[in-house]
Amino acid sequence: MRKPSPPTPSFDPETVRAKYLAERDRRLVAGRADIRDLEHDEYFAKYRDDPFTPMTEREPVADEVDVVILGGGIAGITTGAHLRQAGVERIRIIDQAGGMGGTWYWNRYPGVMCDVESYIYLPMLEELGNVPTQRYAFGEEILAHLEAVAERFDLTSNALFHTGVSRAEWHEEEARWRIHTDRGDVVSCRWYVLAPGILNLMKLPAIEGMEDFGGRTFHTARWDYDYTGGGAHAPLDKLEGKSVALIGTGASGIQVLPPLAESAKHVYVFQRTPSAIGERGNRPTEAEFVDRLEPGWQKARMDNFQAIMVGRSVDEDQVDDGWTRHYALVNNPRRGPGMSLAEFIENAEAIDYGVMDEHRRRVEKLVEDPETAEILKPYYRYICKRPCFHDEYLSAYNRPNVTLVDCPAGMERITEGGPVVNGQEYEVDCIVYGTGFEPERTPLYRRAGHDIVGREGMTLAEKWANGAATLYGIMTRGFPNLFLLPAPTQQAVVTVNYTQLAVAGAEFITGAIALLRERGVEAFDVSAQAEEAWTQKIVDSYVAGTSVMTACTPSRINNEGHPETINPRDGNFGGGFGDWFGYRELLESWVADGRFEGLELEVPSSTS
Repeated sequence: MRKPSPPTPSFDPETVRAKYLAERDRRLVAGRADIRDLEHDEYFAKYRDDPFTPMTEREPVADEVDVVILGGGIAGITTGAHLRQAGVERIRIIDQAGGMGGTWYWNRYPGVMCDVESYIYLPMLEELGNVPTQRYAFGEEILAHLEAVAERFDLTSNALFHTGVSRAEWHEEEARWRIHTDRGDVVSCRWYVLAPGILNLMKLPAIEGMEDFGGRTFHTARWDYDYTGGGAHAPLDKLEGKSVALIGTGASGIQVLPPLAESAKHVYVFQRTPSAIGERGNRPTEAEFVDRLEPGWQKARMDNFQAIMVGRSVDEDQVDDGWTRHYALVNNPRRGPGMSLAEFIENAEAIDYGVMDEHRRRVEKLVEDPETAEILKPYYRYICKRPCFHDEYLSAYNRPNVTLVDCPAGMERITEGGPVVNGQEYEVDCIVYGTGFEPERTPLYRRAGHDIVGREGMTLAEKWANGAATLYGIMTRGFPNLFLLPAPTQQAVVTVNYTQLAVAGAEFITGAIALLRERGVEAFDVSAQAEEAWTQKIVDSYVAGTSVMTACTPSRINNEGHPETINPRDGNFGGGFGDWFGYRELLESWVADGRFEGLELEVPSSTS
């Protein structure tokens, strides 16, 4: 692993803290996290409509299968593929989208890309004999690969698309789940798998007057190519002569600005908080890279990346990007021999300052106008807000047709003509909401989007009203034969590369179902003792909101500036982001052991 960079000589703790706190306070305002209810709001519900695939009329489905998987994204597809490899034949994936892909189905805006290296992000590359064409894949390549995985393992033909689950209910007498959908389907299954993903609920901010705007509006996750023209990499020719307001400067806004700036008459970018934007350094995959690959290369590369992210020493940094150089460095500062706690904390702060100062100097280097550059500089700790990586975003502000509007407390309102900030109205023809998705901390039952009814009529929302309660973040008492893909706030672990966590969950669920089938188990439930012990383990390892997080600029990572409200029950195995390698070893050992530790089993007398 590369050695930590030396602290920046000009670092003065008191001055830096005062600056960061002042910037935080400009943004810590009431109502900053308010969003529109896209499920029930009569006007804004239309933002969820699918502009990519026409709805196909069909008769309601009534059948019995082995497994129903909620969600056709990376987690759902990977789980389905592993189940197929284990010999499970009757699988149905249900998704509100018009096809496979999850967030990569919905995110088709121009410039959409992944910020994690594609060689470790795209699942099952070796199984398909595929190597991405670029180091960081664009959205269309990711979507095509996920569709290919689903086709290879025959997950698409029996999937129910443009279909939402309205209710899932456990039926004790049948030892099966009965899944009801908004299209009249009733599907019975032995095992129900929740794989809704961690970024599946489109977020639209609640701004006064939004419905009064007289032009066109849409969200980046429902890009309106009929209005803009063009395509993912084609000029947005219909925007010629039009002014556009881009709201949001997270990953979506950053990626979409350069294509908008190339085509529109003018683009006004409305920024609450600047992102820390590191170099992406994308490049085509070289033939030499492919020639060097050996069996097992993808898992080994994933493990290499994850080891660096959790602070383990490695012989070589195989990925060598902003995540491993900066994010891992800041999250795993070394404590030298004889260093006191106070010295360790100040040294960690100095390292963080050095990383953030490097990002601020990058802004100065790439943005010509000093005033604009100052607004784009991120003044907060690096771990306060998920970093971004892009090579064209900052230089887009050098174009005369791009204007940055600083609004740390948000905009005042939207009129028929456009957004209003500091009393000034910005007249535009179109508003693009690049405001992303509800955060990873959104409870599972909300991301699932329907009532999940277990034993004695209890819903998962009711059970988890005071925080998560699980075994391994994957099973929960009172909900037999239910599996949850591990995710943040769910008593599992957190990974920058979500695919690796999805793979671990898919392998565990597949191994568990294979064992259950082999032993003739009709139903399992988590024992009260096992769930209580696991939950207590999570609570005991939880670290309350630190001084770092308390002083953070508001973001989805720190509960919009209120980390003190995070429930310890929603923490991770091992504390912090979690002990990834210990967690995976625990899951693998559980399957290999085959004793169903922590479960209560129901086996028919004829097979006992």
